[in-house]
Amino acid sequence: MPDAVRLTSLAHGGGCGCKLAPAVLRDIMSRMPAAAAFSDLMVGTETSDDAAVWRLNDSQALIATTDFFMPVVDDPFEFGRIAATNALSDVYAMGGAPILALAIVGMPVAQLSPDTIGAILAGGASVCAAAGIPVAGGHSIDSVEPIYGLVALGLVHPDKVLKNSRARAGDVLILTKALGVGVLSAAFKQERLDPAGYAALIASTTQLNVVGRELPDIDGVHAVTDVTGFGLLGHTLEMCRGAGLTAEIRIEAAALLPGVEALARAGVRTGASTRNWASYGEAVGAPADLPDWRRDLLTDPQTSGGLLIAVAQDQADEVLALARRRGFDHARVVGRLVDGAPEVRLV
Repeated sequence: MPDAVRLTSLAHGGGCGCKLAPAVLRDIMSRMPAAAAFSDLMVGTETSDDAAVWRLNDSQALIATTDFFMPVVDDPFEFGRIAATNALSDVYAMGGAPILALAIVGMPVAQLSPDTIGAILAGGASVCAAAGIPVAGGHSIDSVEPIYGLVALGLVHPDKVLKNSRARAGDVLILTKALGVGVLSAAFKQERLDPAGYAALIASTTQLNVVGRELPDIDGVHAVTDVTGFGLLGHTLEMCRGAGLTAEIRIEAAALLPGVEALARAGVRTGASTRNWASYGEAVGAPADLPDWRRDLLTDPQTSGGLLIAVAQDQADEVLALARRRGFDHARVVGRLVDGAPEVRLV
């Protein structure tokens, strides 16, 4: 009978921990042809931004992105919710509002029942409904591992597009969600996650980053990206490379999800955190006595993570207040940007 195994056991990885290592992805993307000939392409692949943006007219630009991955939990409905929330995050990170989605579905149909696959799709559709958009179609295949995600489309005014490359020296960095999703998901797969940790995992990964669509209205917001598979350090480094700046990240500044520190101290980690450090660790200045578990949290892959916002210092409180009004209770200032080579320093 189908569904005799845990959903996560059918996949070699889960959530944003499935992403290619940053160094591998950069090598692949460096081989992509230049898109400069397309004058209406406002955002392409040049700075590893969260989505493509195409100017439609003087008042509208189309945001287009896709995101999909393998299960991070066994509950099919929750897997669908997490994957959809993660996919829509890219639209919010560009300052836009989603308008519709298309489903991407790959399932081992000999091992999963139609009811289970239907529950995954229903979970994704429920998140899209909460975001006020339809799932208007999609594509499905029979695959070895279960895969689900969305193509997400959104709209933004061309003058209000938020890129990851426009940060300025003197900006402070705000992270809107707590870290530790990768640690919690690894503990879940090892059957070491307690009910409180599981609840925290679900709550964080299904919280839509809706605050992103309001950020363009704050003049001091210069750059935004969402923190996902490359961890806080990896996505900060992308922002630094785009802007040609150095980031100073305070080692203990980011909030941690409940139970994460104890699990990390006990050695729970994902393989992706190790791959992340191997990919970009040479661009991170770290104290010699930095504990491995603390480094792992800074490279921990965040499935459906928070927004990293570069904002002028005198408007940081406004951004924090907005985030907290929208339910992002863990929003924190985690560092700042200064003149210097594109790298990250841990302080």
